[in-house]
Amino acid sequence: MKTGTLHFWGASGGVTGSKYLLELPGTRMLVDCGMFQGLKRQRELNRNPWPVPPSTIDLVVITHGHLDHVGLLPRLVRDGFKGPVYGTAPSLEVARIVLEDSARIHMEEAEKALEEGYSKHEVPEPLYTLDDARACIALFQPVPREEWETPAPGIRFRLRYNGHILGACFVELETGGKRFVFSGDVGRPDDQLLDPPLRPGKADVLLLESTYGNKLHPREDMEVLLEQHIKGAIHDRGACIIPSFAVERLQTVMYLIWKLLRSNRIPPMPIYIDSPMGENVLDLFERFPHWHHLEMEEYRAMRNQMTIITEYADTWKAIDDPRPRVVVAGSGMLSGGRVLTYLSQLLDRETTRILLVGFQAEGTRGRNLLEGAHELKIFGKFVPVAARVYLLETLSAHADQGELLHWLALLEKEPGYVFLVHGEDTARDAFRVKLLEQRGWNARLPRLYDQVVIPLEQG
Repeated sequence: MKTGTLHFWGASGGVTGSKYLLELPGTRMLVDCGMFQGLKRQRELNRNPWPVPPSTIDLVVITHGHLDHVGLLPRLVRDGFKGPVYGTAPSLEVARIVLEDSARIHMEEAEKALEEGYSKHEVPEPLYTLDDARACIALFQPVPREEWETPAPGIRFRLRYNGHILGACFVELETGGKRFVFSGDVGRPDDQLLDPPLRPGKADVLLLESTYGNKLHPREDMEVLLEQHIKGAIHDRGACIIPSFAVERLQTVMYLIWKLLRSNRIPPMPIYIDSPMGENVLDLFERFPHWHHLEMEEYRAMRNQMTIITEYADTWKAIDDPRPRVVVAGSGMLSGGRVLTYLSQLLDRETTRILLVGFQAEGTRGRNLLEGAHELKIFGKFVPVAARVYLLETLSAHADQGELLHWLALLEKEPGYVFLVHGEDTARDAFRVKLLEQRGWNARLPRLYDQVVIPLEQG
């Protein structure tokens, strides 16, 4: 009997590092190739040897362009991979922006470690360089959504709209009489900028994200919440800082603030958008209008209402602005980016509000703030926390437990294999129990580097 083997190389017991190798007769393919983030022990996995030589992998398919799904592609290519990297056109454009930015950050960190002598290595090496990222980008091959592609004999796949961020899709792959479904990250049905996710109708093998498998997002009016916090910042004569993921979340926050300005629910005031990568992604909304429902007239009006910061010197002008102000800056989990410069100067002020608008992975500064940290280490120094911190889960781009169940509703037949991935263990186990209670499905919780053999039909 022919078989395929699934290898769980990431996001198996955590929410980062998504990588799944599917080993089939005559073909090895990787679905996503993400970077591990968060705790040091997680980040160190990014330098582990590959379980198989990258030169023996034939192709990669990506679900979307977030760093935890594409961030190790440059290293894969540098270490020998030479095949195509398939994804939707907007996903590959997002990935290009994300990978070039990531490479610059790794190069800058290695240079800083060398200058300041805090690395354990005599000559610190970046995880990968800008040249590595560009060599990877040269392998990108865009494919249209909803159309079957045949990358190798006996294998076909298609990408189907999944919300979450611009270009995101889930993967349906057919081989050996089996349909494999890789969910990627499932979006929300009522996203401000994106259409509701499509849903699979059949699956023999299902890999399903479970980021919020143990939660229901609050059904709050996001505009009302933002209005309250921005007016609070005006009353306190302080800064309202919104750390934001550069892809889709930043654009959503901009859109909500613009709606408040347009309807006069908040007065004209300084609104700073400080994320060079987010600005590049914003341009993609103009290039790919059929992937979202933001009208171009609204898009241009929104940009005109805000100050888009590109130069680092202007970051300091925004910090020193004595007026009440809103700052939307990357990154969303406070793991890097321009927002750290703001926090290094404003975190110790009681007049500062910090609005966290997405999932905060274990070990990140964002998670530490949520758990009540009294200080954060930023740029090698400990900064006391006096600012007020709020979590606005309503803005999450990940489906919650109920929305994940809805995403599965068209699957009348239980898949032969259900694997819950991309979730911390408490979330995965809670969703496993829910699936058993509601659907009678027996889901598995794979661990990192687990392997599962899947029988395939002959032919």
